[in-house]
Amino acid sequence: MDFLNLMLQPEVYPEPATRVEFLQTYISYIFLTDQHAYKIKKPVNFGYLDFTTLRKRHYYLQQELVLNRRLAPDMYLAVLPIARRHGRLQVGGDGQVVEYALQMLRLPQHLMMDEIAARRELTAGMLARIVARLVPFYQQAATGGRINKFGHSSVIRFNHDENFQQIEPFVGSLLSTQVFRDMVWYAETFLREQADLLAERLRSGKIRDCHGDLHMKNICLADGVYIFDCIEFNPRFRYSDVAADIAFLAMDLDFHGYADLSRYFCQIYADQAGDPALLPLLPFYKSYRAVVRGKINALASQGADLTLSQREEAAALARRYFELAWQYSQEGR
Repeated sequence: MDFLNLMLQPEVYPEPATRVEFLQTYISYIFLTDQHAYKIKKPVNFGYLDFTTLRKRHYYLQQELVLNRRLAPDMYLAVLPIARRHGRLQVGGDGQVVEYALQMLRLPQHLMMDEIAARRELTAGMLARIVARLVPFYQQAATGGRINKFGHSSVIRFNHDENFQQIEPFVGSLLSTQVFRDMVWYAETFLREQADLLAERLRSGKIRDCHGDLHMKNICLADGVYIFDCIEFNPRFRYSDVAADIAFLAMDLDFHGYADLSRYFCQIYADQAGDPALLPLLPFYKSYRAVVRGKINALASQGADLTLSQREEAAALARRYFELAWQYSQEGR
């Protein structure tokens, strides 16, 4: 029996489990027991992340644990070895360590923000709760020194150029040549014409150790506000202007048909954080975030370990995200 099938056996886990559910993303395997979620990193290398060795996967799981405790301390529990002994696997057991898993509290699925949004039950009050969690987080997040260099326009330009290089192979299949050219033109023009604004953001301390992946699938509105699954594999995607983080959730709200709540979220964040200068940056960063989501889904559409229907769904999502990124570029113009 192969590793993944062995991980589906309830007796592998340290707590009693009636059954085990299996999920996967393009970089992780996730096993759900009654009480916990266990994440295992896939041995993949996409250039901007590298999980190809057991040592690297262990290191980045530990990073994920520490970084995510900033916004979800009760959710992130431990990094546990997966050991093989006498032909059997045991999470947290003794024996030859064959893999590592991040143990997390399993949150109620029906209270995930994306599922609330799908039921058309998202409210302004819920957005206000999220803002109340985010304002002190960004105020306390690390800044200065090495982090600040990621606010320089040259680094921001590099991030955009890298994105465009990585989606260029999908031009003609998942986005048109004209859409691609328009997005590139807008990013280059904004970076050139708004260099002073970007420099002021750096001087005013708005470059922080942020979340990096702030969208609805990574927020749970249970008894508290759980914001989880931040970027741990590459600090370049986490060290950014606070505006880039806010833009990610705003873009996701737009994508799911909540444009009014998206504007509300941005405005109350700007008001409560005392940061009105954030607002003119949002079309630029929303376009960037939509390209990121498009790229992730475009890559997933080529995933050999996904089913045909999963690859087709990822391709359809990529097309929608690229179209939204283009719309932001037109708004920005």
